Amino acid sequence: MPLHLLKLCVGAVSVEDLEEWIAESLAGKAARGEAVEQVHTTRMVPTRTAELLSGGSLYWVIKGEVACRQSLTGIRPFVDGDGIRRCHLVLDPTVHRVAPRPSRPFQGWRYLQAAEAPPDLGAASATPALPDELRRELRSLGLL
Repeated sequence: MPLHLLKLCVGAVSVEDLEEWIAESLAGKAARGEAVEQVHTTRMVPTRTAELLSGGSLYWVIKGEVACRQSLTGIRPFVDGDGIRRCHLVLDPTVHRVAPRPSRPFQGWRYLQAAEAPPDLGAASATPALPDELRRELRSLGLL
């Protein structure tokens, strides 16, 4: 059973915002002639690499909710120019929306067991496609 990571998506206000940032980042790398892959740099290196790379994903918390995920395709530890150990989490650039679930703020990342991970929202989801802000408001009122 795969293991996942959970991380705050600092700066993003919606899933669409994250998708736009990914597209801009990849386009910039292509224009500079760099390898066109999405990496997220983190200070801590996961120790359970084999479990994460056997089908694991990085679940993003946006505006207090677990909102989407990206498949993990690689984990590359490295030492930066200041001698600090860091890690590149290599991600599939495709963003998959998941059934939103509240999450409290935390620092760094957390392991997320597969049984605790929210399910993907399929194209035939029972919840209509609503703007994230409206969906959050309706959920807070108990209407979703």
